[in-house]
Amino acid sequence: MKFTQQLEQKVRLVNKVIEQILTQTGWIERELAEPVRYALAGPGKRVRGSLVLWACEIISDKANSDARTAAAAIEMVHTYSLIHDDLPSMDNDDYRRGRLTCHKKFDEATAILTGDSLLTLAFELLAKQISKPAVAVRLIAELAEAAGPAGMTAGQMADLRAENKKTNQKSLNRIHVNKTAKMFRCAAAMGAISGGANEKQLKRLREYGLKIGLGFQIADDILDVRSTSEELGKTSGKDAKQGKATYPAIVGMEKSLRHAEKLANEAVAALEPFGSKAETLCQLATELLNRSR
Repeated sequence: MKFTQQLEQKVRLVNKVIEQILTQTGWIERELAEPVRYALAGPGKRVRGSLVLWACEIISDKANSDARTAAAAIEMVHTYSLIHDDLPSMDNDDYRRGRLTCHKKFDEATAILTGDSLLTLAFELLAKQISKPAVAVRLIAELAEAAGPAGMTAGQMADLRAENKKTNQKSLNRIHVNKTAKMFRCAAAMGAISGGANEKQLKRLREYGLKIGLGFQIADDILDVRSTSEELGKTSGKDAKQGKATYPAIVGMEKSLRHAEKLANEAVAALEPFGSKAETLCQLATELLNRSR
């Protein structure tokens, strides 16, 4: 099966799990149910959720129910981050995933509360639907660390503070690792934990996730320069207009491309102990560099 078909298969599975969860949560107030569904129904890439499933398959040969729950949870946290990232007080964007952003479709207060709802719902799922309490605790800890003040939100804060300021590559790397790469590391770790990985296996998959996550963000920086708004599903060229700290702006386009490729190669090297079982994840590392959105 071609890689694109494998990814589409995983995306359908993640979407199915999310739909099942939303169907079960009929207690969500109507005023929040609509924007929550709207935000989650956007045609996202679901790369993080797919990574959870693939990492679990490497360890246990199948994506079990814990991995499916974890995949839905991390996609909810990612979607929450996008909703808040698009707010006027943050990056102030009108479009996301080819549609109006949540605050444009509804209003700013609704968007904030929708993001809050998705964030907390993700942890509720992990607390209630994971098969064993010890596994649930580990998954909750992984996601909380990656998404919180030691991870994504720290990266977002640093990203905002770096606007229109001189930034070196070391500082930029720290922003990207926190803002993006740690959530990819988390996805790989959550899949590994769901599958029952040992410490050596977990370490390898966490390393892989961090490498492809940083490469993914560098590719995002490049796409913002090279792609159109229609291709991206969001406003292109905004990084330069907002004075964002990006790899092309700081080290140039050619060096950015080389660094992203180097990270992909390092990610693949981290998977060597898994042999042929890691073939799909090796392909993912390359495909993330060559995407158009």
